[in-house]
Amino acid sequence: MQPRTLPDWLAYLERLHPQAIALGLDRVERVKNSLGLNPGFPIVTVGGTNGKGSVCAMLEAMLHGAGYRVGCYTSPHLLRYNERVRIGMREAADRDLVRAFAEVEAARVRGGGNTADAQNPGTFDGGSEAVPLTYFEFGTLAALWLFVEQSVEAAVLEVGLGGRLDAVNAFDADSAVVVSVDLDHMEYLGGDRESIGFEKAGIFRPGRPAICADPEPPASLKRHAAGIGAKWLAIGVDFGYERQGSQWRYWGPGGKRSGLPYPALRGAVQLANASAAITALDTLRSRLPVAAGELRSGLLNAEVAGRFQVLPGRPAVILDVAHNPHAARALAANLRGFERGGCTLAVFSMLKDKDVAGVIEAVKGVIDHWFIASAATARAASVEMLAERLAAAAAGSALTRCESIAAAYARACDTAAENDKILVFGSFYTVAAVMEARAESA
Repeated sequence: MQPRTLPDWLAYLERLHPQAIALGLDRVERVKNSLGLNPGFPIVTVGGTNGKGSVCAMLEAMLHGAGYRVGCYTSPHLLRYNERVRIGMREAADRDLVRAFAEVEAARVRGGGNTADAQNPGTFDGGSEAVPLTYFEFGTLAALWLFVEQSVEAAVLEVGLGGRLDAVNAFDADSAVVVSVDLDHMEYLGGDRESIGFEKAGIFRPGRPAICADPEPPASLKRHAAGIGAKWLAIGVDFGYERQGSQWRYWGPGGKRSGLPYPALRGAVQLANASAAITALDTLRSRLPVAAGELRSGLLNAEVAGRFQVLPGRPAVILDVAHNPHAARALAANLRGFERGGCTLAVFSMLKDKDVAGVIEAVKGVIDHWFIASAATARAASVEMLAERLAAAAAGSALTRCESIAAAYARACDTAAENDKILVFGSFYTVAAVMEARAESA
């Protein structure tokens, strides 16, 4: 039987491919062609180690504020798969995602040459003649099918992993942004910034804008852009920003814009992210003009859950999905600049295949008490592993082991004084578990 509900479809997708990650575009291209999927709207593709979600959110909000019907595809999600696919700043409805998945499944079967079963795709269940797709590949094709079906006027696509071989890269970017390049996913992308930069540069296209918001980009990024004839635009050279008291000024290929409000998204790096987003729109201004007032409203309306997200109330609760040293260094800088005093209590959990020691080293100077637990996934680091890494970094003098992330959050809440801060970080699983716990207790 073909899946009928969104949860059933998601469970089905998890079984389709033996690997969670299988980089390469051949399979995606086959199903894309089977779908006849050739978007006619402008596409901005956003890649990078960190900051992708923020740039996507700003682009989405600015384009929406300008009156465009914009589709935005991001990953991963925190609580609901629907978070990944938004049209008109609203999450896609279950029924629309189900329709999109059914279309991709039928195309997956056709693309494998099994025409006999193309009208009854649910019986295929990952058979050898269908094109095997990973969860992310299937979801990417479904999102783009839905954007075409819903007649969006522009799309913002976030790269899942790397760039060159990521499913999103099956769709040509009219303007491409690489926000940052640092060490993460090294088992797939390479062991140094130069290798990783080459992979991320794969989203650039000949003759089209290649925007870089990393102030010290690896040479491979610029070299690849030059090699294919992309239009290289670097922060600090071709675009940038200047702080002006309570406001800031942007400069770039479309000229200067003064009196801009600071982004609603918190963090010292957000002006660089905002500048990259505005630069992308500048490069598309002949097709997607956006007025200065609409840029301002977009800066104020952009939201990304779990990126230095400060929840109202006392003690302050800060959610941050930082899960690599680059993101952790930015998190530490944001905490140092946070306006409230008091102690910082961390609810901390990470995946065992991440650089746990590097993350701890980056933030240990701003955390007073650690509440650690293992996430509910096979990839999770154990409590013992987390405790060992904290001890090795001389950071675990105030440490509480907990049986779950929700329990760790409850213990932190019981311990915190009114002026303290509770920081929840280390992975998407960590933040999602606390969000679910808070929703259940509301």
